[in-house]
Amino acid sequence: MEDPPVNAPASALSRFVLRAALADPAHLPELLANFAVHHLGQRAAASVARAREEHPEAGDAELSAMVIARGRRISQSEGAFVGGPFTVLVPFAFCTALLTQSRMMLELAAVTGREPTEGARAAELLVIQGVYGDERQAAAALEAAAAARPDAPPGRIAALLRVVKRMAHLLGVVTTEQRPVSTASRVGRWILLVGVLLIGLVAPLVWLPFLGYSYHRAGQELGERAWAYYRGEATARPSQPTRPVRAGPAQVAAALRTLLTLLLPIGAVLLVAATDATLAGSQYPLLAIVLVTLSTGVGTIWYLRRRHRRQAAD
Repeated sequence: MEDPPVNAPASALSRFVLRAALADPAHLPELLANFAVHHLGQRAAASVARAREEHPEAGDAELSAMVIARGRRISQSEGAFVGGPFTVLVPFAFCTALLTQSRMMLELAAVTGREPTEGARAAELLVIQGVYGDERQAAAALEAAAAARPDAPPGRIAALLRVVKRMAHLLGVVTTEQRPVSTASRVGRWILLVGVLLIGLVAPLVWLPFLGYSYHRAGQELGERAWAYYRGEATARPSQPTRPVRAGPAQVAAALRTLLTLLLPIGAVLLVAATDATLAGSQYPLLAIVLVTLSTGVGTIWYLRRRHRRQAAD
C-alpha cells in the first residue's frame, strides 16, 4: 500500500490508516504509532516551533497546556459527528481523533526537547496509551508487527467492527476498568449507549455532547499522562481514575445545539399528527420519510461545515 504524501490533509491520512487497519486489525495500535511518527512527526515539530515563536514568554508548562488544549479541541470538533444516516463515518471519525491525539503526544515530546520523527517515539506512544507496560515491550511489539504477515480478516464487516472497537478503547471513549464494577453500573452504561444510538437515528447531533465529553475527558487525561511521561514522572494507567474534567463552554454549547436539534423531529411528528397527513393511507410511512429527511438534512449541513473547516485548517 503506497504511503500518502507528507503534506496530505488529515482526511487523506485517516482514510489511509483505516484501510491499513482493516488489512491488519490485530496490529492497529502499532500501525497507528508508526504512522503517526512517520507522517505527523514533522508537523508536530513545526507546530511546537511556531508556538515558541508566537509565545516567546511561555515556558514548557505553558506550552504543554496549549498543546493539550489544542489537541483536545480538534479531536472534539473533528471526531464527534457519527450519528444518524452518517453512522458509516464512525471509523473515519475515530481515525481522525486518534491521529489528533497522536500528534498531541508528539508535540508534547517536542516541548521537552525530543525529536518527534525519531522511531523511539512510536514505542513511547504505545506506553502512554497503556497498550504496553514499558518501552521494551512496546518496541518488541512494533518489530513483531512489522515482520508479521497479517491473517486475512474473517470478513470486511467483522474486521471493521473489530477496528472500531479497538479504536474506541484507544481513544478512551470505551474504557476497560480493572477495578470491580457493579452490574447496575455496567447495565446503566449500556442503556445510555443504546439510547444515544437510537436517538441518533433521528437526531444525529445527539452524538455531539456524548462523544464531545468523552473526547474532552480522554484527551485531557491522555495529555496529562504524556506530559508526565516526558517529564520523567510517574503516570497513571488509563484504567485508573483521574481527576474529573469539567465541561467547558464548548460542551455546554454542543448540548444546547443538540436539544434544539431534538425539537426538529419532535415538531415534525407533532405536525404530521396534528394535520392527519397520510401516505398510502397511513401516517407511519410519512413519518419515516420526514424523520429521515430531517436527519439527513441536518447531518449534511453539519458535516459540510466541519469539512470546510478541516480543509481550511489543512
